[in-house]
Amino acid sequence: MAKPRKPKPEDPKPANSGAVVRHQKLCLSIDTNLRRIYGYTQLEIEVPDIGIVGLHAENLGIESVLVDGDLTEFEYYPHNQGADSEKRWASAVSSPISAADAAAAAYVTALEMELIPNLLINCCNKMQIEPVNTETNGDQSSAEVKQNVKSIRVNYWVEKMETGIHFEDNVVHTDNQLRRSRCWFPCIDGNNQRCCYDLEFTVAHNLVAVSNGTLLYQVLSRDDPPHKTYVYRLDVPVTSQWISLAVGPFEILPDQHNGLISHMCLPPDLPKLRNTVEFFHSAFSEYEQYLDAKFPFGSYKQVFLSPEMAISSSNFGASLSILSSQVLFDEKVIDQTIDTCIKLAFALARQWFGVYITPEAPNDEWLLDGLAGFLTDLFIKKFLGNNEARYRRYKANCAVCKADDSGATALGSSFACKDLYGTHSIGLLGNIRSWKSVAILQMLEKQMGPDFFKKILQAIIYRAQNTTCPVRSLSTKEFRHFANKIGNLERPFLKEFFPRWVGSYGCPVLRMGFSYNKRKNIIELAVLRECTATIDSSVSVLNANPDSENHDGDIGWPGVMTVRVYELDGMSDHPDLPMAGDAWQLLEIACHSKLAARRYQKPKKGSKPDGSDDNGDIPTVDMRSSVESPLLWIRADPEMEYLAEIHFNQPVQMWINQLEKDEDVVAQAQAITALESLPELSFSVVKALNNFLTDSKAFWRVRIEAAFALASTSSEETDFTGLQHLVKFYKSRRFDADIGLPKPNDFRDFPEYFVLEAIPRAVAMVRAADRKSPREAVEFVLQLLKYNDNNGNPYSDVFWLAAVVQSVGELEFGQQSMVFLSSLLKRIDRLLQFDRLMPSYNGILTTSCIRTLAQIALKLSGFIHLDHVFELIKPFRDFETIWQVRIEASRALLDLEFHCNGIDAALLLFIKYIEEEPSLRGQVKLGVHAMRLCQIQAGSVSNEDIKETTLVALLQLLESRTAFNNVFLRHYLFCILQVLAGRSPTLYGLPKDKLPRIGDVEICHEQKNNFAALVAEMKPSQPSADNPSLHDTSAIPEASKELDTVSNSHERKTAVVKIRVKQSATTSKAEEADNGTVERSQGGERSQGKHHDTDRGATSSVSVDAPQRNSAEAVSISNQNIEEVNSFHDHGSRITASIGSAKIASEGDNFGKELQCTADSDNVSVHPDDPSSPSIIQDNYVDAEAQKYASLQTLSVSRHDGFSLGAVDSPFREKEKGKKKKKKEKKVKENKRKREDHKGDRDNPEYLEKKRLKKEKKQKEKEMAMLLSEVKATSTELRDKKEEPTSLTDLPGKKEEVDISSATVQLKPSDPHKVAETRSEPKEGTSAPPKFRIKIKNKTLNKS
Repeated sequence: MAKPRKPKPEDPKPANSGAVVRHQKLCLSIDTNLRRIYGYTQLEIEVPDIGIVGLHAENLGIESVLVDGDLTEFEYYPHNQGADSEKRWASAVSSPISAADAAAAAYVTALEMELIPNLLINCCNKMQIEPVNTETNGDQSSAEVKQNVKSIRVNYWVEKMETGIHFEDNVVHTDNQLRRSRCWFPCIDGNNQRCCYDLEFTVAHNLVAVSNGTLLYQVLSRDDPPHKTYVYRLDVPVTSQWISLAVGPFEILPDQHNGLISHMCLPPDLPKLRNTVEFFHSAFSEYEQYLDAKFPFGSYKQVFLSPEMAISSSNFGASLSILSSQVLFDEKVIDQTIDTCIKLAFALARQWFGVYITPEAPNDEWLLDGLAGFLTDLFIKKFLGNNEARYRRYKANCAVCKADDSGATALGSSFACKDLYGTHSIGLLGNIRSWKSVAILQMLEKQMGPDFFKKILQAIIYRAQNTTCPVRSLSTKEFRHFANKIGNLERPFLKEFFPRWVGSYGCPVLRMGFSYNKRKNIIELAVLRECTATIDSSVSVLNANPDSENHDGDIGWPGVMTVRVYELDGMSDHPDLPMAGDAWQLLEIACHSKLAARRYQKPKKGSKPDGSDDNGDIPTVDMRSSVESPLLWIRADPEMEYLAEIHFNQPVQMWINQLEKDEDVVAQAQAITALESLPELSFSVVKALNNFLTDSKAFWRVRIEAAFALASTSSEETDFTGLQHLVKFYKSRRFDADIGLPKPNDFRDFPEYFVLEAIPRAVAMVRAADRKSPREAVEFVLQLLKYNDNNGNPYSDVFWLAAVVQSVGELEFGQQSMVFLSSLLKRIDRLLQFDRLMPSYNGILTTSCIRTLAQIALKLSGFIHLDHVFELIKPFRDFETIWQVRIEASRALLDLEFHCNGIDAALLLFIKYIEEEPSLRGQVKLGVHAMRLCQIQAGSVSNEDIKETTLVALLQLLESRTAFNNVFLRHYLFCILQVLAGRSPTLYGLPKDKLPRIGDVEICHEQKNNFAALVAEMKPSQPSADNPSLHDTSAIPEASKELDTVSNSHERKTAVVKIRVKQSATTSKAEEADNGTVERSQGGERSQGKHHDTDRGATSSVSVDAPQRNSAEAVSISNQNIEEVNSFHDHGSRITASIGSAKIASEGDNFGKELQCTADSDNVSVHPDDPSSPSIIQDNYVDAEAQKYASLQTLSVSRHDGFSLGAVDSPFREKEKGKKKKKKEKKVKENKRKREDHKGDRDNPEYLEKKRLKKEKKQKEKEMAMLLSEVKATSTELRDKKEEPTSLTDLPGKKEEVDISSATVQLKPSDPHKVAETRSEPKEGTSAPPKFRIKIKNKTLNKS
């Protein structure tokens, strides 16, 4: 049996610790004319014991909140305030590295803030206890407890339709961005809150409202004009992320084969919709048949919107997918068909795994993503062919092996999931993780067999649809248990497999070579195993994973790899290559074929010099290698059982044999890659590639690879043989042999169409010795553009023309080919004019022309004025043009700006375009392109400096509402700043403890939060414990007295200067008990890691350092309350005091003359004449490391052997020291004797009270005496210091006696969270103003 599930340390869920939503109802009225949304949401919530419910809400206007029908108190604090941060960033940014640190701090802070509820509702008025009735066969479960269930209604309206929900003309739709459901209805926006929904939407009578679940009924009102209400019910519990809405004048197309499926689009797209979704019922039925279950939701709707409306090409919701109409195609379009089918199939698969079956924890999301991709691969294999599925998987595995080198791709690592905050699904990193997830699941399927894997998926769906106790969440541990029990995989294998592949990162890299031993008739195979990631980092992540059980440091992988040998007598598999153990391995593989029975066959006399013959059945001369051995070719891991990068070395003829005789598309692609990378090319290689290109039975994608391989092998050394083969092949298919011109297009043979479409670009990539395109190649491309004729062709040639135009951009023009440039440009201009009159499909022709013009301008920048090209492309940025053309024009202009004026100018132009671009998807496209430009700049030799103003502008954009509305753009802005600093574009691995803090992580900024103390209990557990909430108001334990000696054991002495504000009068008994005693000191509070809530007043931070003092006198501090502050609230209020020099003063010289302090503070308030000004005591949370930098004793705990600094060098004071020391020793002995006498009275309350009052009295007397003497001495010293005044006297108008209302000592800049507060009020009637003392203390570091 499997082990019981261990509780997750990072996700503690104590009983009744937070609110739980049982059911939610959403009623909205949508007015598209006034662009207004208003209504209410009603939640049935199990209220926690604290009586406060925290919801997430952004961009909403909260009108009122009712609990069980009664109005209640609530507080609403929007997180995104859009504050201007230009001044703050201008002072903090000085280089790309500091800008990257600031961007990381701002980004992480924003992501952490989104985890905190900001709509706090008081539910403490009337307690209603409702028993949870779960009866089974008449017996009520005794394990259920009574819970406090409340009905909370929030009346609200949507203030800004900028994110989460959008208005586009008369269309309203949601976007399902990360944590943006809160932007259109209040909810608990987390992955651990799932409930059923009732949805009601009132819209105009001519509009259709499409939402989640089953449509129950429609109600038409009697208003003038009438309105229609659509009522939906979603009976399957889902998270708020999957609640979607689309409203518009949609055309509804019911599926002709399945009544559960409905397709909707805007009226102009209806013909394309009919053609696109013809196949969809097949995918729907295939999934139901494979999983042996009905579709989990009552119906499935697909809504297609304009591309500029959607933020991505597909948005998923429960039983609803909102997609871009860009994927729709009519019967004339060929190229878009495959991609659209795969995209729609994946959207349907996500309904099963991701929406219906949800991950149990963030580090289980890879599993649901992988299962959805696995279902999609099943669809591809059945409806698009096994070759398409295997080729796609091979290319995806190659991409994963190249990119899987950091912890960001560790799928099941809880550390990576915490660091990424849900951003792991964005961009290329998200694609890599998805491809890796599918590859790992396919590896498991290979290990257990397809039937067993199918049963596992069926078991997961079956238990989710169980009516008695449904389980709709899935974890990695549960899946591993299924693999053991249902898949019959052994537990030792699974214990190694999941930690190595899921919990860690890095793929195996195998370098192989072989030698044939003719005497023994065996193959000696040498293997070197490496890893795509560094060994140390991969092992550290593996061992840091709590789920990992492999801690031996071996970086191998479980299982063995199969080596397949093709011999003259047949094929044989040898599963002999272990994936663990020694990195170097030597295997012996027995051969089954023998050479004795075969005789050498000499070539015929008529054979050609290159070894070929007119008769293709006769072996070539290069086949002599097979005469010396019976081997034809060898393959490692032929069935892709491992996600591995394999480099195999074998003779050229064996690669040719593999290309020509192996029918597997993966083997053919590997052979082409190996032949293309050969240092010296023979005619036999070129002939083999050409034969494969012309073979119509081969898979068309691999034939395209052969075409590009021919182009790369074509050179003057081979007399451009590859170029000749490419042109000859194209002309044999598309040219009229009689007139020598292209025939009219005929695209009815789809595989041949795709191959011929790639030939012009392959021809354009051929280069001569001078790295220019041959004249024949330029003429060939011009001929195709000039004589293209699509008459009589039933299919559109727009993609065909776009491919030819893009091939023009690949050409390199030399002196001989420059004469054709003007003709090519005229043809491109003619196509642009034609596309303006009759727009092509998705503007693909104009897009390719713009891209080609930009490429030509950059290559010929010495002959063409780029300003003219800039002005030519700029009109295409007009907002009346379609979205695809506008974005392509913007990208082309960014490229021109980058190559002409550098990355700094390109980034400024990018910021301008972002501010002008109205579509969210367009902003994302520009962000991706700007990041690529930054990566090009990082890889170049030039070290161009980025101006500080540009970096500040990027940071401002990162914190703006534009970035808040578009989470994808915000992520790419963060990545841009990281790439500029030479870092990886990911959140993973950021040293959060070293990042600059940009402010306090609080719920409110200006309002007073009455419920803030309770927020910490409702905050999700995803953020690291290193950043605790500020609103924990736990009781502060009593300080430990052992802290008095913290700073007495250090190996070196450093002078520490303490600046104190001393009150001129004693405090009251109550305040003395709270603030003045040693037992309840501030140091004790910090030692326990507790804190108080504090007002965000103007405070100052003092950082003090001093050189060593060679003084022999013992300097200590007196028994006074030390008022020191370490506040991080106000960035401008920071005082830095430094000691320029400190040495033993000569006779008659004042020691104070050597003190040199500087200060810079904007918020220090000075009150020299106000003795009643209170001092706010704040302090940072001090951990173990903070004790290295500051002494807790000097900060908060008073000592009893202190003296004043003012008389350090006075002989009288030296005598007084000796007297006081003897007096103190005598007093200590007397106190010891008294303690022994009263040992039995320690539990007597009267004795304890008497002792306390006596102690307070003595302390006050001593304090008053020392106050009078020290104030006099200190003021005398301050008057004598005329050469270099202290920093506090440098403040305007303050030259002598100075008092600051708030001063701080900065302990550790990276710990801004824990803040403690106490107050000390002076006693009335005192006349002496507060004085200002400076003390120096020698810290002795521990000698080790």
